[in-house]
Amino acid sequence: MGEPLRHHAVGIDDVPDHDDWLTQPEADRINGFRFAKRREETRLSRWTAKQTLARALGVDRSDPAQLRRVAVRNASDGAPEAYLDGAAAPVSISMTDRADWAVCIVGDPSTSVGCDLELVEPRSQLFVEDWFTEAERRFVADRPDEHDLLANTIWSAKESALKVLRTGLRRDTRSVEVRLGAGDGRDGWAPLEVRSAEGAVFPGWWRQHDPFLLTCASTAPTAPPVSLVEPPPLATATPSHRWMERPVR
Repeated sequence: MGEPLRHHAVGIDDVPDHDDWLTQPEADRINGFRFAKRREETRLSRWTAKQTLARALGVDRSDPAQLRRVAVRNASDGAPEAYLDGAAAPVSISMTDRADWAVCIVGDPSTSVGCDLELVEPRSQLFVEDWFTEAERRFVADRPDEHDLLANTIWSAKESALKVLRTGLRRDTRSVEVRLGAGDGRDGWAPLEVRSAEGAVFPGWWRQHDPFLLTCASTAPTAPPVSLVEPPPLATATPSHRWMERPVR
């Protein structure tokens, strides 16, 4: 089993209200968004990524000038890639955000990684029927007392795997099938596995920080993920939707 993935979570209240930590192109892009949701989520995800990468790469995360050395750019397929001083950084990354919280996960550069953050919220039977494979539907149906937890975990694991595949939701979610291993994810990380229609297998992990749920997947087996900050910030996180106070600029 390989080295553990490293991750960090940040809430929107911890994002600075100034742009000193952004490069000028980053600031121009973010501030050009008309809709507050996209603007706030992008600021949050970029701050989280820079804070995570600074810890992983040994950059002074308290100095805005040093944080400007760290950048996340989107490849042609939309996947995020990390840069340091304009050159590709020696890591692979994945990013996710939900309800005013964001997570960035860092792995070995030889391993593609994906992560997804969800809330444990109601999921209808129609949702399960539309987006899950037959085996996944049976798995959820056999455990009615855990319907919402399992439906959200499977959905999140699919999202993580689709990020590993660098397709996102452009690909049919039923073309990847999730299998959850032993463990309920409540006291620590529980294993999962996602198998693509082509036969590729992506091992991963999931963990619940009620009401949040975090999953990750990769192209190679890893030890359970390690938080770069202890205790993990998600352990005491509260969801919110601050952008709704002023949805349009």
